[in-house]
Amino acid sequence: MAQLRQDYQEFVNRHAEIIAVGPEDAETFTAYWHKEQMPFVGLPDHKHTVANLYGQKVDLLKLGRLPALIVVDKNGKMRYTHYGNAMSDIPENSEILSLLDELNKETA
Repeated sequence: MAQLRQDYQEFVNRHAEIIAVGPEDAETFTAYWHKEQMPFVGLPDHKHTVANLYGQKVDLLKLGRLPALIVVDKNGKMRYTHYGNAMSDIPENSEILSLLDELNKETA
């Protein structure tokens, strides 16, 4: 999430919003969010309701919930999905920012 925080303004400049969904309970999640000063929306999901809706994988041998990144357009359509196979398997921000540039061209 540090890389998302670092480039957050670039996402905003492309009319995108980041929503991070975490496996912690509300109290733990909120404490982390404030400590790390995350500028985007965070959603605690300790019952895995949202994670299950979007098919996020869980592998207890790999520390639990694996990374997932989903781009949903303004009409609610999933335009990009990435399901990580390891905790470090996360797309670079530049890849997602380029995708957003393309999506914005489509709607211009």
